[in-house]
Amino acid sequence: MTISINGTNGLIQAYDYQVLTTAFSYTFAAGTQVLVINPAGTLATGTITMPAAPSDGMTITVESTQQVTALTMSGNGGTIVGAAVQLIPNQPLSWVYRSTGTTWYPFSGGAGRASGLVSGTAVALLAVPLIDFTSIPSWVKRITVMFSGVSTSGTSNLLIQIGSGSFVITSYVGSTALVGAATANAAMSTGFMLTPSQGAATVSNGNVTLTLQNSSTNLFTENGILSSSDSNNTALSGGYRALSGTLDRVRITTVNGIDTFDAGSINILFE
Repeated sequence: MTISINGTNGLIQAYDYQVLTTAFSYTFAAGTQVLVINPAGTLATGTITMPAAPSDGMTITVESTQQVTALTMSGNGGTIVGAAVQLIPNQPLSWVYRSTGTTWYPFSGGAGRASGLVSGTAVALLAVPLIDFTSIPSWVKRITVMFSGVSTSGTSNLLIQIGSGSFVITSYVGSTALVGAATANAAMSTGFMLTPSQGAATVSNGNVTLTLQNSSTNLFTENGILSSSDSNNTALSGGYRALSGTLDRVRITTVNGIDTFDAGSINILFE
């Protein structure tokens, strides 16, 4: 903890500077008001605990130079209104403590409370039959899967599967259709089918969005538009699937699960 007292400017300031690593656990020491986190890169998880005996009117500010994807906050005996569930780089968050009610109230930096887009890590595709994005935070309400120059080794249609603890491989409802120079359509079953007529030469580009439609049943809807840069065709898709628990994983594969990806890249955004 560093304390600075400047009589000329009327400043009394106590802050802590930390180079933290993933899965960190940090508790504010008595008198510390500001936490500056400067990790080497994105942190997957972390926990921040408020001071044990705060004074009425005390303020706490948290700021990170890097993304903290899934953050847990503890009031240490108090209640936190608007507790942060992630830290977005260079977007500080602040709370003020009211001893009546033992509650921390947010007063600045609301943009850091799970409202910003968080990017995954782009995966370059080469001789793999599937791509899994796991450990998706529980607060996520929408996921965008981005395809750039994606092709496969065979003719099995592209597929997205979701899950909670494990991937669900049955009872997806919806359909996909191909429009353009050629036409085709197909119903969904083992996943959100993205293309109804895949070829080994098909090169897919575009976005597929998964959106939480009903939080009580963990029901996600899907809609996608993938264009083929090798032809004048566009695949449209739409469907839904409920889960037994909170979504924590997304898989991109093919219907037969055997054809491999041989070009392009895939990434996700979540919010």
